[in-house]
Amino acid sequence: MDTTQRYFLELAYNGTAYHGWQIQQNALSVQELINKALSTICRQEIETLGCGRTDTGVHARQLFAHADFPVNIDVMNPRFLLSINAMLPYDIVIKRFIKVAPEAHARFDASLRSYEYHIHFSKDPFLHNLSWLLRDKPDIGLMNNAAALMMEYRDFSCFSKSNTQTFTNNCVISRAEWLPTDNGIVFHVSADRFLRNMVRAIVGTLVRIGKGEMNVDDIHSIIESKDRSNAGESVPACGLFLTEVKYPYITDEI
Repeated sequence: MDTTQRYFLELAYNGTAYHGWQIQQNALSVQELINKALSTICRQEIETLGCGRTDTGVHARQLFAHADFPVNIDVMNPRFLLSINAMLPYDIVIKRFIKVAPEAHARFDASLRSYEYHIHFSKDPFLHNLSWLLRDKPDIGLMNNAAALMMEYRDFSCFSKSNTQTFTNNCVISRAEWLPTDNGIVFHVSADRFLRNMVRAIVGTLVRIGKGEMNVDDIHSIIESKDRSNAGESVPACGLFLTEVKYPYITDEI
């Protein structure tokens, strides 16, 4: 007889105060606080495994993790969710628990991930730590032209942090576009997977193109070089949000 039941946790957080999602030595992470809250409520060790990792200062509007709970704990009881959220700090929330099969995996089963990168052009205290303040407005048309060219490629080694433990740097990008906002622009990008630091490196490269420091067609030689030093610098973490993670067996209904 099974003694545990696997659940997915859908959660969101403001990452300003944390050294990313994943547990680290001598640095506070979102995963550490969630594991601690769950273990306290369940009165035994509960460990989560996330759909990926976000870096220091990066935010998540939607992130999934899975964990195995004792079958005698009614995880789906609304009071359980209330109790967990009461123990978490104001900048982390668990939105729901989803009962899944024992083999369901938050990381390996994800079929799509989406990010947004926010840029604003005039000082706004309500966007502090939630968007990157850029004084000079880049050409959004040039950046969109370059972003469209990226989708012709699969190997994005040029946008990856070095010495990562990945077997491949291939990704399938299905969306890459800039859209205007009232006080800035937002980059929307979706793919089956992302490399370490990939989105921030892409944004840094596209902004350089938008400023005229690179040409649109330079995106070809940058990607084909597979060399991180040829791409633009990584932009600040504050503007980056993980916004959506999709699974074939999970609906958006709460």
